[in-house]
Amino acid sequence: MQLNLTKPICFFDLETTGVNISKDRIVEISILKVYPNGKEETKTWLVNPEIQIPEDITAIHGISNEDVANKPTFKELAKEVYNLIKDSDLGGFNSNRFDIPLLAEEMLRADIDFDMKNRLAIDVQTIFHKMEQRTLSAAYKFYCDKNLEGAHSAEADTKAAYEVLKAQIERYDEVENNTKFLAEFSSRKQFADFAGFIVFNKEGEECFSFGKHKGKKVEDVLASEPGYFGWVLNADFPLYTKKVLTNIKLRGFNNKLF
Repeated sequence: MQLNLTKPICFFDLETTGVNISKDRIVEISILKVYPNGKEETKTWLVNPEIQIPEDITAIHGISNEDVANKPTFKELAKEVYNLIKDSDLGGFNSNRFDIPLLAEEMLRADIDFDMKNRLAIDVQTIFHKMEQRTLSAAYKFYCDKNLEGAHSAEADTKAAYEVLKAQIERYDEVENNTKFLAEFSSRKQFADFAGFIVFNKEGEECFSFGKHKGKKVEDVLASEPGYFGWVLNADFPLYTKKVLTNIKLRGFNNKLF
């Protein structure tokens, strides 16, 4: 079967130095771009993370410090990666909670203004967990009746996520073959940022989800306590969270002008 697409979608997977969105770095990225006409394009890069890959992480994905020592940094690859995905929705396995947030951090560190305002995000893991409660290898076996050879290599995991999604659409009548439905169905919560520090309330307004202002509207907090904005910007929050907060502050400032 073929995905019903209105624009390209890029399935992607990252292998990294760890699982901290703010501090860890990409060591491998693989992208499978699927076009509305069914054409597929795959690109995979090894990346020098410019920090050490811990031995226990190498034991998981098999990529050592020696493997990436002479590879380009993400900043050197960022424009090429961005040009591949800039017109596309995004998809992957656990991508909403890990791969997209970490990719956004890397893009922003490379001075590329990456955001998700005009993209949909489809997380195959969320659909899988809502339906079957399994891992990617089990999903691949369950839906595609294949063993996932090379699990934890970015390219193998990327292709598996794409094949699993197509099989999910075929299996479940309630899972519609359009990216808007799939993005909504595979989302867990309505976050304004990726990390979940700023969430939408029932009225669609941004609120803080942590600390002394938990549950309060961001615009109200920024108006009543201007110093809180500076504290967040100087604290150890993800760059994308800071970008979202800055946009909210600028929006409030612009509203006062007009």
